[in-house]
Amino acid sequence: MKRELYIGMLSGTSMDAVDCALVSFNNGVPVVHDFESFEIPQPLKTMVSSLIRNETADLKTYGTADILVGRLFAESALTMMQKHNLAPEDITAIGSHGQTIWHQPVADMHNSRFTIQIGDPNTIAHMTKVTTVADFRRHDMAAGGQGAPLAPAFHQAIFGKSSSARLILNLGGIANITVLSPSHAIGFGYDTGPANTLLDQWIRHSNGQEFDEDGGWAKSGKVNALLLDLMLDEPYFLLPHPKSTGRELFNLSWLQTKLTLLPEPCKPEDVQATLLELSALTIAQQITNHLTAGEILVCGGGIHNRVLMERLTGLLSGFRIASTNQYGLNPDSVEAVAFAWFSQQTMLGLPIDFSPYTGACKPVIAGGIYQV
Repeated sequence: MKRELYIGMLSGTSMDAVDCALVSFNNGVPVVHDFESFEIPQPLKTMVSSLIRNETADLKTYGTADILVGRLFAESALTMMQKHNLAPEDITAIGSHGQTIWHQPVADMHNSRFTIQIGDPNTIAHMTKVTTVADFRRHDMAAGGQGAPLAPAFHQAIFGKSSSARLILNLGGIANITVLSPSHAIGFGYDTGPANTLLDQWIRHSNGQEFDEDGGWAKSGKVNALLLDLMLDEPYFLLPHPKSTGRELFNLSWLQTKLTLLPEPCKPEDVQATLLELSALTIAQQITNHLTAGEILVCGGGIHNRVLMERLTGLLSGFRIASTNQYGLNPDSVEAVAFAWFSQQTMLGLPIDFSPYTGACKPVIAGGIYQV
């Protein structure tokens, strides 16, 4: 039987790179043949960031960014294919999440709920000559779901067979948890709040660095208790699940509003230390709301923040914390592999049940198919 290959791609909330995974499946279990992260050129990152911050509302910028992100994704897939001497006919499908620029899971005064990802899949399919699956979130939203987080459905399928309590913690820009407890037939999951996004935004704003390597800058500061209390007062943290969030809420404007309420200025490194404490505390609180012991498998870029991981380990002392690498999945690759899996399900015409994680009323075919 011919081995079917898929390519899964995404650029996450932190927008640090295009993650690209070359994957096949053995009885539903992913086999990762390669994983690579491709740099996003700074001019494109600046353009997309302006859209995410809602500073640029003109359609020309939106349309241009959509095509340029599509081209970047296509070039990333082509590089992966060339690296392994693969022709277009060797790839069953590319699963492209694209780049989220706005996520509004709760209705506003106009009763609108929507999510927008850019990275034109027509461009990807045309440039690579490979069928492309994209637009993974909006069918779930049409079915009453929040369209996020989607990764827990993949976590359930891959890591759900456990005789003991297990939880998957994804430390992306936003943190999400998937509870896979034996006491739950299918488990559940949701976004807990910020993981890396505020840390990345603040160090970029303050020092011009893309991220806080190892959490070293945060470690040099001291937690400001008043600022932490002001941030913990955010209503999102008390909302019941299903729930999802992003940079539309947790951004520099949100942080600067909190900073203006302080009686005196806070040192930049102390702000960073407090942001790390915010991420660790809100994640740990949500986990211990559901489980008191068991195994936590960590994935996502935040696993490389040594100080964050040390703090989480201290707050979650009753758990055994490990990387998904111990179960055969590079923690950096998990989400890219997930979108390869989603694309396979779509190509097979199989609905995915996101309802325990998003609140949708029924399982849905996750993506649209863009044929060559």
